[in-house]
Amino acid sequence: MVFKKLLGALGIGGPSVDTVLFDPNTRPGGVLSGEVRIQGGDRDVEIEHVALGLVTRVEVERGDHERNMNAEFHRVVVEGRFRLSAKENRTIPFQFPVPWETPITDVYGQRLPGMTIGLRTELAVASAVDKGDLDPVFVQPLPAQERVLDAFGQLGFRFRSADVEGGRIHGLHQQLPFFQEIEFLPPHQFAGRINEVELTFVTDPHGMTVVLEADKRGGFFSSGQDAFGRFQLTHEDAMSADWAGMIDGWLHEVASRRQAHYGHQQQYGQPQYGHQQYGHPQYGHDGHHGGQRGGGMGVGGMVAAGAAGVVGGMILGEVFEEAGEAFFGDEEG
Repeated sequence: MVFKKLLGALGIGGPSVDTVLFDPNTRPGGVLSGEVRIQGGDRDVEIEHVALGLVTRVEVERGDHERNMNAEFHRVVVEGRFRLSAKENRTIPFQFPVPWETPITDVYGQRLPGMTIGLRTELAVASAVDKGDLDPVFVQPLPAQERVLDAFGQLGFRFRSADVEGGRIHGLHQQLPFFQEIEFLPPHQFAGRINEVELTFVTDPHGMTVVLEADKRGGFFSSGQDAFGRFQLTHEDAMSADWAGMIDGWLHEVASRRQAHYGHQQQYGQPQYGHQQYGHPQYGHDGHHGGQRGGGMGVGGMVAAGAAGVVGGMILGEVFEEAGEAFFGDEEG
């Protein structure tokens, strides 16, 4: 998809910019390839730089209130200062690295409702910066992440929602100042004991941490509390791990503990990521995050079913266009 915008800073007759992605589909840790195509206007201009940035929508807390805002979370200058002659055409090829912690937007061809990421082109001319339009980017899960999502489907979870929240997870090293939460409704055997389970991936070149948060219902535990779990594996080990068994075991562990076990902060298992061997499940609730097996629908169907209840029959383009009005328009301060 190509976006084109006349530089408002220079008015009529200024240079125009097209950004072309050869393939808008990528994965965390991947690379986006394309070209920035600049066409000169009616006069020579001095271009100070051309930059690209990944932008997403982030929910942040400010006091007792929450607000959504646009956040550029990765930026690369693809060309420094140069002079663009009148009517000159210049093409700048680029290889844009995608951060390992980039949120997932699509699973097996299904858009996660509410998730949008765009690649924004910034052209700085004569001390005026034009941030232009955004090219949509579709982030697919890594193979190891797909295995975790598949396990949720196998266990009978139902997809509920996904969003990106500002902040950091206690005890984990994060590159980005936010994290994605993918929310599921639990299998029927946990009804009345667990409201929902939220899944977060924190990934780097070496491995992946899976963070789970279970929101338990009040009454059974005397008061509603959150329980947290962590599983930390290398990418290789994550491909062969029994994710359905580990997640199911954690859920039963959470559901079986009484209130007395939640009276103080505790951590089970080995020390946190960076100080342990990968592959040990972590249980506890010292930070923001921490069944019946077989059957169930695949994760693609699970997301599609959840999306049907969230965005109705909207097709992908309509979802993105609607997001553009609120997300890809004027930014909030």
